[in-house]
Amino acid sequence: MDANLKMILISSFPPRECGIATFSQDLSNALNTIYGCTLPVEIYALENDMERCKDRDDITDILYTPILTEYRRIANVINERNDVGMVCIQHEFGLFGGDYGEHILSFMLAVNKPLVTVFHTVLPNPDSKRKNIIEAINNFSEKLIVQTHNSRKILIDEYGISSEKIKVIPHGTHIVLWKDKMALKEKFDFQGKVVLSTFGLISENKNIETVLYALPQIVKEHPNVLFLILGKTHPEVFKKEGEQYREKLISIIDNLNLQSNVTFINKYLELQELMEYLNSSDIYLFSSKDPNQAVSGTFVYAMSTGCPVISTPIPHANELIDGSNGILLQGFHDPAQFQKAILYLIENKEERLSMGNNAFSKMRATSWQNVAIGYGKVFGEITNKEEHLSYQLPPINPKHIQELSTHFGMLQFSHFSTPDPSSGYTLDDNARALIAMVMYYKTNNDKRTLKLITSYLSFIDTVQQDNGWFLNYVGFDQKITIQNQEVNLEDANGRALWCLGYVLSNSQFLPMAITVNAEKCFQKALPNLANFISPRAIGFALKGLYYFHKTSKTNIEKITQQLVDKLMRYYELTSEPDWNWYEDYLTYANSVVPEAMMYAYLILGNKKYKEIAEVTFDFLLSHYFMKGKIQVISNNGWFHKRNQRTFYGEQPIEVAYTIFTLELFFEVTQKSKYKEQLQIAFSWFLGNNHLNQIMYNPVNGSCYDGLERDHININQGAESSICYFIARLHMDRWVTKRTALSQLEENNLFLCGCNDEKQCNQPKHRIIKKHLVI
Repeated sequence: MDANLKMILISSFPPRECGIATFSQDLSNALNTIYGCTLPVEIYALENDMERCKDRDDITDILYTPILTEYRRIANVINERNDVGMVCIQHEFGLFGGDYGEHILSFMLAVNKPLVTVFHTVLPNPDSKRKNIIEAINNFSEKLIVQTHNSRKILIDEYGISSEKIKVIPHGTHIVLWKDKMALKEKFDFQGKVVLSTFGLISENKNIETVLYALPQIVKEHPNVLFLILGKTHPEVFKKEGEQYREKLISIIDNLNLQSNVTFINKYLELQELMEYLNSSDIYLFSSKDPNQAVSGTFVYAMSTGCPVISTPIPHANELIDGSNGILLQGFHDPAQFQKAILYLIENKEERLSMGNNAFSKMRATSWQNVAIGYGKVFGEITNKEEHLSYQLPPINPKHIQELSTHFGMLQFSHFSTPDPSSGYTLDDNARALIAMVMYYKTNNDKRTLKLITSYLSFIDTVQQDNGWFLNYVGFDQKITIQNQEVNLEDANGRALWCLGYVLSNSQFLPMAITVNAEKCFQKALPNLANFISPRAIGFALKGLYYFHKTSKTNIEKITQQLVDKLMRYYELTSEPDWNWYEDYLTYANSVVPEAMMYAYLILGNKKYKEIAEVTFDFLLSHYFMKGKIQVISNNGWFHKRNQRTFYGEQPIEVAYTIFTLELFFEVTQKSKYKEQLQIAFSWFLGNNHLNQIMYNPVNGSCYDGLERDHININQGAESSICYFIARLHMDRWVTKRTALSQLEENNLFLCGCNDEKQCNQPKHRIIKKHLVI
């Protein structure tokens, strides 16, 4: 049986114009983005219109839903295949033929592949026939997926379905950038307008007239209000009624003299245009009159763009709107309630913006990438082939790093993805950014990248004092801040040495002016190393010394020995049989210390340093890796050897540093465990974490600032984004090298850490000292 079994989606699909068709297209695209060829997806499209039943490249087959025999035909086609791991039915009663869509039971009875059914509608108080159909679907299905906890509760309480069989995976949303809002208002010529919007395929059930009747008083007080009605009439409604409902709305608009304040965008909106309209809106209005509407993709899309939502109390709204991200109305046909809520948000801009912020943050967990991970886990459970699913590496994207950078250097923080100038600059971030851009420049040789390298190095030069010491904190006004006097700057100075050494080790790729400036700064700082006390500062400095040692004739063995002796003393004073570490606690940048020991071995050749490096790194990894995941030390509480460890509150920098160290140890020792842990560690960014959510922003290449117990901090500051970027480049180079490594293994060759091939007692080896990477 094929390891890469396929998931088949039975669903409506574009060009059919319906919400579930769009849903399935987005889900299919997201599964491909997350899992690639390790989870192929095929579409068997549901159609009720023969005109659309034509050959299409993006689908495998078509089920013509009005004809009962078609259901068994498709089942037999799927039964003949041996590469199908799971059939996923997107269920909506109106999609299938027969009473309550009962024709789908014919397919489910005939197909012999594992079935998972996704309920887009779950109705309470079912009559006996509806209940019997849902019970039959349940009996045929291995798993049921619903999109809200309310739907799950109804299935349990009113349909008698076991809770263990039901999985809640929310409706997906698209990731947008908060900072695009003002630019889009200019694009649509909405400057100075308070934009209200609603969207979807128009039908009477949308109840838009309730909003229209609320508008006259609002417009009287705020004539700059513009209400956008986005979307064409529902195709099935148009077949039966034409534009009857839209004409009714136009008549109301004319009678209320709202022509200047209401605009129809009467077309089926492609995704990009739709998201731009929503992103330019200030308030989203959801006026459905169906009290049993289980799910609305429309207002979750709006919330994901940072719109506070004013909604009638459908179950989905009851579940998502909590007062901090929108306003939940008490009824379904009350213009006065809409009027009051809209006026409140218009006249309380700060609260409106706060609600938008909260909506934007809340919905990031429901991105299509995260939804795809949820479906992938169901697929793995059903097929028992989760180990065959592999997260795909996202494209390398420097956009956010470029946006965080000014002519002076890299800014420290962001509000979501928008750089925060008030946060100023730090040596820490500019040093790491310098490493990142040198790595990137080696792959793209781009002038813009070289310009960033120059600005980061110039910043480092600027904050270096006459005695070689570096200051860390600079305000946006480019003035040194008092914070430099309030904190210990040893670690920052160590990072400066690390980055300068790395620049010098890549001098063959860089203009001479850059390497000359870097060496000037490095040599000026070198005398200060002897005074370092912090284990991490020593660790960063030893990394810098190693890189400097690769290309310089300067004798650094003495200062290397002094620094490693300090680490050895820390280890001898602190280590115990069950605590093989340099301190009484694990804090931040932990892997840097054993990594420094390994670099000391590579510089000095003393095997004792290599032994201690391995013992201490393995001790650290024993606390990091569990159940196929990495969980690094929490930023909410360090791990003292006498205390219980605090979990949750993980930061990308700690994962990235661990990745850097894992590759070094794999290259030096050739132990496969380090290679396996390297892959697991990077998969933390891709969704292999306790929340099963991506930690990167696929739109701008940034990384979120923290993984908390029950949410992700979606601010995208310099530290997290640069560390992710370096790790991503690192993985790209490692994947490239993996082919070469496998060829060595096939020939019984291996890499070792010898300084001198003549002194090596191994019959076949490759010296790696000259090509070690971060």
